Amino acid sequence: MELLETKTLIAYNKTTDFRKYFLNKSRESLHSYEEAVISSMDAVKKAILSERQPYSGVHPQEIADFFSDKILLPKEGKDVKEVIEDIYEVILKNSAFVNDRFCLAHLHCPVVIPTIAAEIIISSLNQSMDSWDQSPSATIIEQHTIDNLCRMFEYPATADGIYTSGGTQSNFMALLLARDNYCQKNLNWSIQDNGLPPEVSKFRIICSEVAHFTVKQSASILGMGYRSVVTIKPNDDFTMDSVALEYKIEELKSEGLIPIAIVATAGTTDFGSIDPLNEIADIAHKYDIWLHADAAFGGALVMSNKYRHKIAGIEKSDSMTVDFHKLFYQPISCSAFLLKDKRNFDVLKLTADYLNPEINEENGIPDLVTKSIQTTKRFDALKTYVAMQSIGKTVYGDMIDYTIDLAGNVAKLIESDPSFVLCTQPTINSVVFRYIADNTPENKTEKEWNDHVNAHVKLNLLLSGKAIVGQTVVNGFACLKFTLLNPLTNFEDIEELLEIIKEEAKKIQI
Repeated sequence: MELLETKTLIAYNKTTDFRKYFLNKSRESLHSYEEAVISSMDAVKKAILSERQPYSGVHPQEIADFFSDKILLPKEGKDVKEVIEDIYEVILKNSAFVNDRFCLAHLHCPVVIPTIAAEIIISSLNQSMDSWDQSPSATIIEQHTIDNLCRMFEYPATADGIYTSGGTQSNFMALLLARDNYCQKNLNWSIQDNGLPPEVSKFRIICSEVAHFTVKQSASILGMGYRSVVTIKPNDDFTMDSVALEYKIEELKSEGLIPIAIVATAGTTDFGSIDPLNEIADIAHKYDIWLHADAAFGGALVMSNKYRHKIAGIEKSDSMTVDFHKLFYQPISCSAFLLKDKRNFDVLKLTADYLNPEINEENGIPDLVTKSIQTTKRFDALKTYVAMQSIGKTVYGDMIDYTIDLAGNVAKLIESDPSFVLCTQPTINSVVFRYIADNTPENKTEKEWNDHVNAHVKLNLLLSGKAIVGQTVVNGFACLKFTLLNPLTNFEDIEELLEIIKEEAKKIQI
């Protein structure tokens, strides 16, 4: 320091003690941390205890108006406790309460309490899962969790995986690897080095008409276009027709087109339907086509005590998507992409001198960025680890089995009520149905009027906050949907909700 001339230093005037803003060993820091966590807990508990319905019923514009005069970055900050009290009135009170018995529109679950504890640790430690030097023990836990998940799904010892932000990213990775794998194996072409091959316009991805929209989205981003996705008309129970699948493969090949991937769904978004995985796997193997299982929803059946058989054959897939922020009851976002043969990750591998230099691998240092399309990534695996360690397979399985049984009983209830039509028998947790109006106005067809009533029942219940129910379209008809993920919802709750729906429908018809 004596060699450094004073005039070369940047002058600064540190008038603020920064310690209370960051976690450190100081008394000020630990007090601020405790106050922030307790204030947050108190606000959440207050909101839970005071809520009477899944949504407050406040119009979106009212919430927007509250923030219209709020400056995001005021000159002087406020105590975090005061900020939390401020946001309680507008944010916490006007949230969708996923724990409520009448919040059942989406694959949007209540969360088990151990994962909330894990979230506090994740945020506090702020590990970045791209390189080992940013997440030493966290990297090992994620890999340990992935290895165990691969075994749970009966993948071979060659398997591997990575945590992702959700099913969208996992499905994207599956189709990326399927495309690149085909090019390397059959065309001796490296997309990583050379870009897309001339044959790309002939590539085809096959899935059911009710597969997730991210199949088409991924195909577009990957340079193959929407037209590369060929859909199979589903059976009456909204599962893929395996006979039609094989016929389509033969048809495509006869036209000089190249099927590079099949996407089977284990739990469709609307119906929870599970494609015949064993049959599809046999077809994929016969034609040497990559099989991806989108088990974002239904993958949780791996823990079921009664319904594990519904996903039999999933172990034959080349890759799979599993979302933990659905039936595993973990906070958003938390998902994994599993791969049967870890060597297929090699097409993603790229070293950066500052992040994952080759010397790391040579010395047994694992950098997860080598098998991910994300760089900065949260330590979400901790949520899965803490939840599974705390709850165990028996109780987890009971939760899943209870909700599936509930869906089956609700379907029977709907079938017994002449005011409703059940669209299909539930496979797992989704119940799709349609209200049938008593009378039809002269200026409307029966379909038009029933579509109007069903759509407005959903909207009116949401805007009043009484219930958050799902909506979808089945064979051109507007329908309602219950997604029964909550183990605390009971049969009597749904009986009550169906009566509320009928009352709301009658108001619309007046």
